[in-house]
Amino acid sequence: MQIHVVKAGETLGRIAQAYGVSVSEIASANQVPDLERLAVGQTLVIPIQGQVHYVQPGETLWTISRHYGVSAAEIIRINKIPNPNNIKVGLRLSLPEKTKLIVEVNAYIDPRMTATRSGQAVDLVGEHLTYLAIFTYAVNLDGRLTPVEDQQPLIAAQNHRVLPLLVLTNFAQGQFRTEIAATLFSNEPLQERVLDQALQVMEAKGYRGLDFDFEYLGRENREGYNRFLQKAAARLKARGYFISAALAPKLSAKQRGVLYEGHDYPAIGRIVDFIFFMTYEWGWSGGKPMAVSPINQVRKVMEYAISAVPREKVMMGIPLYGYDWTLPYVPGGKFAHSISPQQALQRAIRYGVSIHYDPTVQAPWFRYTDEQGQQHEVWFEDARSIQAKFNLVKELGLRGFYYWVLGRDFPQNWLLVEDNFTVRKR
Repeated sequence: MQIHVVKAGETLGRIAQAYGVSVSEIASANQVPDLERLAVGQTLVIPIQGQVHYVQPGETLWTISRHYGVSAAEIIRINKIPNPNNIKVGLRLSLPEKTKLIVEVNAYIDPRMTATRSGQAVDLVGEHLTYLAIFTYAVNLDGRLTPVEDQQPLIAAQNHRVLPLLVLTNFAQGQFRTEIAATLFSNEPLQERVLDQALQVMEAKGYRGLDFDFEYLGRENREGYNRFLQKAAARLKARGYFISAALAPKLSAKQRGVLYEGHDYPAIGRIVDFIFFMTYEWGWSGGKPMAVSPINQVRKVMEYAISAVPREKVMMGIPLYGYDWTLPYVPGGKFAHSISPQQALQRAIRYGVSIHYDPTVQAPWFRYTDEQGQQHEVWFEDARSIQAKFNLVKELGLRGFYYWVLGRDFPQNWLLVEDNFTVRKR
């Protein structure tokens, strides 16, 4: 696959001709919303074997080789370059195919968000998944679990050899609740009741693992959470089930805050089989406009994670969404709207604005003015930002990665999964 960034004046026809493919191939691969209108700065994944690079002003073979993660010697060999120190601007270089890393891939799905489409959402991408985490069997104060309409995604998971994970949380009334966790961790009979119910559901419905997503615990619940996970692990592993946990994105062991202090990376890393690190929501609906998953911050979290947890247990989080903020941003004011990458692209085209790309955070963004004269700022994911995250997974040698959340189509992501990795099926 080749990532192409649309320039001013380009059309699908001219782009297709440059790469020797048809317009329909590009349009189908990217689910292009309007064949006649492209946004400047829009990315297109071109379905060709290998990669092609056109030399830009100031580039050398060394900088090009670093960018694509291949050797300069291999580029010279493939293209039969007579003088490597004198490459012309505009020269078309063929690049060697990438070495595919074997990884595991998980995706969360919330059947409440996708309603009757939850099975279809899994069918669309099931070939690219190892696990499917179904959100959420929520723990109530009395120990009861709130049931989930999970039949459709479970059937789809089975059809695609995807292992379903039951997600257990302290989620109630639309938020994670500290008091539910505190009550559970201080009451051993209540813990047994919760685990009994979870195991019954897993056995009845064919779940293969239990994922713990307990958030906003605070420091006071840190040790209680560790003990609860140890108890759960003993029961789950005796039955051949996986156990995993979703953890907040910490930069150090000393990080303060109710979201962070309850998650003990080293202790939990010793207990569970793998961990989903929530490397997103720097840009969030109630905060100021910025990238949801800035690669410089993601790198810091991952580097700390692999210093505290075996890297073969580390799964990096990737968002399948962005946000549209109304400007000017006012703390405590109007919340941003969550949008899919495809919706973001459609808005850029609709309002005729260019898409910019921040090289530090490796994320696309744009501004537009709506029909009421209100200005907006949008940050989202595109092929470039996804490829940057995949490069980090490969560089650090992680177990794999996961997505929040299925149900928002982003075809470029799955094309790049196939281009970069071999997904392990169990």
